[in-house]
Amino acid sequence: MFRPVSSDVPDALPKRGVANQIRGSVSVIDPTTLKEVRFIATGAGAHGFAMARDAHHMYVSNRLAGTISVIDTRTEHVVSTWNVGGSPDMLQVSADGKQLWTSNRFDASVSVIDTRSGRVSHVISVGGHPHGLTLFPQPGRYSIGHNGVYR
Repeated sequence: MFRPVSSDVPDALPKRGVANQIRGSVSVIDPTTLKEVRFIATGAGAHGFAMARDAHHMYVSNRLAGTISVIDTRTEHVVSTWNVGGSPDMLQVSADGKQLWTSNRFDASVSVIDTRSGRVSHVISVGGHPHGLTLFPQPGRYSIGHNGVYR
């Protein structure tokens, strides 16, 4: 089973995910050998990760493609690609898991995406080149990293 470093699941993490912007993919890495054990093609400019609340799906932003790839963490395959426009960058899942928020690095906006349909429900204009994104409240006690991932 694949769970990236940013997983909200507290049990052992047998594999790690690394975004490859140039290769347009996610590399699944064995943490003991540090070798790539799987290549998952996603889209141009693969950059940010977020885990669904059930940890069975991982969202990957493809900022040059304007898409979000949905990876099934059990099969390690892309099961859906959402055309969301903009330049999706860093991602956050709402506490209830119904929304995926993304900063749009090159479009000076933040988008809210319905996680059931993959459709953009809101676009919020912000200052130029938004990158990191934190959405509150989140489950957990401590924030780690520039993306507000909580444990």
